[in-house]
Amino acid sequence: MEKLVLILGGNLGDREKLIVEARNSLHQKLGPILSASKIYETAAWGGASEGNYLNQVLVLETGLEPLKILEATQSIEQALGRERIQKWGNRTMDIDILYLGNQLIDEPQLTVPHPYISARKFVLVPLVEVLPDFIHPIHQLSHLQLLQQLHDDLDVLEFNSSS
Repeated sequence: MEKLVLILGGNLGDREKLIVEARNSLHQKLGPILSASKIYETAAWGGASEGNYLNQVLVLETGLEPLKILEATQSIEQALGRERIQKWGNRTMDIDILYLGNQLIDEPQLTVPHPYISARKFVLVPLVEVLPDFIHPIHQLSHLQLLQQLHDDLDVLEFNSSS
């Protein structure tokens, strides 16, 4: 069994409901959720989408192989209405694999750790909440250290549910 770290996010539809549905599906398909960050709201990153995103980091335990994990996350995205039209474009749900234990994976369809962890405040803020001292296997810095040296002025705000 490995610790699997994912980030969920989307900017279309009922964003909070979609996060809850994704979380439930991930639990069913991949394994138990060990911890979850708060849900955060952020402006779009990367320039190709509009509207604020909701994001959440989950830590799960799984026995699945990396490409089976990818297959499961993509099937959940699709079930929740994801259409892959434009890179970094609008989406109902995006599920990115951030880490699988300390594995280094470099396959055409999957790179782990996720290559943009250290460049995205909307990823590092929830990672610091759930795994502040985890050492990134490539950068050899903790999430807290990566966040402290980050040059990203994007607001990452705790989401307050309207329900």
